[in-house]
Amino acid sequence: MAARKKSARKSSGRKYGKAAGKTVASAMRRKKKGTLKSGKGGKGGTVKSRKQAIAIGLSEARKKGAKVPKKNAA
Repeated sequence: MAARKKSARKSSGRKYGKAAGKTVASAMRRKKKGTLKSGKGGKGGTVKSRKQAIAIGLSEARKKGAKVPKKNAA
């Protein structure tokens, strides 16, 4: 049997901080209530997508300085 190669990178606990989780939870509540908007200056419509609500929550957490990984370059 061939020995399996172990991953060089060690998992270092939490990926997101507690504050980031709270901000995302808040965004999800606002989405459910219908008050979460996308975009700046009230020009965007209400958010319908769960994924979009999470992305907005993480973006807000980043602005506050919470522990959130950097966005992947698309």
